[in-house]
Amino acid sequence: MTRVPLFCAGAGALALAAVLIGTHPPSQRGHALPQAQPAPAQAAVPACTAPPQFTRLTHRLPRVAERVAHRDLITIVAVGSSSTAGAGASSPAATYPARLEVLLRERAEGAMPITVLNRGVGGEEIRDMLTRFERDVIAAKPDLVLWQLGTNSVLHDHEINGNAALLAGGLARLKQTGADVVLVNPQYAPKVLAHPAVVTMVDLITATAKASSVELFDRFAIMRYWRETNGIPFEAFLNPDLLHMNDWGYDCVARLLANAIADAATRAPLTAGIPILPVTARR
Repeated sequence: MTRVPLFCAGAGALALAAVLIGTHPPSQRGHALPQAQPAPAQAAVPACTAPPQFTRLTHRLPRVAERVAHRDLITIVAVGSSSTAGAGASSPAATYPARLEVLLRERAEGAMPITVLNRGVGGEEIRDMLTRFERDVIAAKPDLVLWQLGTNSVLHDHEINGNAALLAGGLARLKQTGADVVLVNPQYAPKVLAHPAVVTMVDLITATAKASSVELFDRFAIMRYWRETNGIPFEAFLNPDLLHMNDWGYDCVARLLANAIADAATRAPLTAGIPILPVTARR
């Protein structure tokens, strides 16, 4: 289903009003019309796009698909560090988990309740997150866990390869609960790129996700695409600290992730009449 954003209709209405007003100018007998002044230039809002090889999940999300089929509550836990907590966002509502909840609820169109819990804590590494898994993640009985990780070990120049066993152990524990799992790798940002070990961390996360049969949302490749292919300046999607995302960056990540989840949860044929979470056109 392709949904036309309401603001497009509003823009069309404004354009129509402008045309109508323009066809009936006010009388200006005997007076010259003042010359219009050009409007101040505004930076164009970048398009939120990324190639499917970076955004599409490899396999169906069976637990989420089951909940969709039965119109049951879907609980998603977003666990991670500051990029999950929302550092750089203008408000809690602008964090990626909050935007993801809004976007998925829009797609569900009231067919089922969807909750996204933000369990991000700034500054944490994989080892830190594991110590609170039982309380902050598993106790919520999630149907889907979004685990954002890897950045802080890189920033602190900590040894990278030792994280493989920790990550594999954490994934095994999550899979024991029956939840679907999607890993989210580090951000492509100057403060991160200053540490060459980020490449090792990205490769480690990719390999461990594959070995553990869980999904990967390749945030690093998506943001690199924004910068290197689309030519979007870092300042357009990052906070002035050049590390954390800004509102546009969080919103775009949430949109791409919402489409990926909706696609993976409804990929297999479902019984006629069962609601789906339609993938919407990207803005």
